[in-house]
Amino acid sequence: MPEVTNELMFELLKPVHHEIGELRQDVSEVKRELNVLRGHMVAMQSDIHNIYGILARHDDRLERIERRLDLRELAEAQRPYESK
Repeated sequence: MPEVTNELMFELLKPVHHEIGELRQDVSEVKRELNVLRGHMVAMQSDIHNIYGILARHDDRLERIERRLDLRELAEAQRPYESK
């Protein structure tokens, strides 16, 4: 069995050190991608919030229009009072 020396340990740790460096780069890249995804999610959430606001305004306008039409329909259905 070969004798374990500092040089042997150093040679064995070189590839491990290299792999750890590559893993750090990969983790940094994944972090950047997650931050980009987070930004897109915030933008989509903002867009959805704006869409809900627009839909609420349209709903309010539609309700006002329906109320006016109902009043107009009631006014058309009634005849003025005629005394005999």
